Amino acid sequence: MILAKQLAFTLSLIGIVTMRGSSVQAGGEYVAPEQAAPRGKAPKMQVELLNPGEPTKQYAVIFYQGDEAFSGLLEFAEKYQVTSAHFTAIGALNKATLGWFDPQRKMYKKIPINGQHEVIGMSGDIALYEGKPVVHTHLVLGSPDGTTRAGHVLDAYVSPTLEVMVTVNPIAMQKRFDPETDLTLIDPAIK
Repeated sequence: MILAKQLAFTLSLIGIVTMRGSSVQAGGEYVAPEQAAPRGKAPKMQVELLNPGEPTKQYAVIFYQGDEAFSGLLEFAEKYQVTSAHFTAIGALNKATLGWFDPQRKMYKKIPINGQHEVIGMSGDIALYEGKPVVHTHLVLGSPDGTTRAGHVLDAYVSPTLEVMVTVNPIAMQKRFDPETDLTLIDPAIK
């Protein structure tokens, strides 16, 4: 009897894990917000402080061929102890995965982009969640025929360069977890 109950419990757990796994993966089309994290690296990234001594700092964060920009921005935020910032960028990519947030699934639908594209505009912010910097960025890419594709950045591989201008604010911004969306959202009320 105890063995039968343990087997039933184990099988139900396998079923739950399998269902959760399939909803997270959904054939690879979707990714959960907590899994939409940087995967690559940016070993060629260079950073230059443009206005030393000012309370609001301006940085040029430059990426080069093969750098993965999303993880590079997170690395920059951690290294320079960024607690609140916003940024814009231009340049070019040869591969990216963008996302469209599906509020019913509480997941990002992946939008794979392959081949050379111009970065028409990239903007985003950096704020703290549980004491660590979180990068949130959106991107508009121009195709060779002039059409555009856009979305939330999951990864972005640079080719040949991406020039990011970052403004770091002197006052920290905090994020909170929103259970309705499963996202971390900036909350100016949190000090």
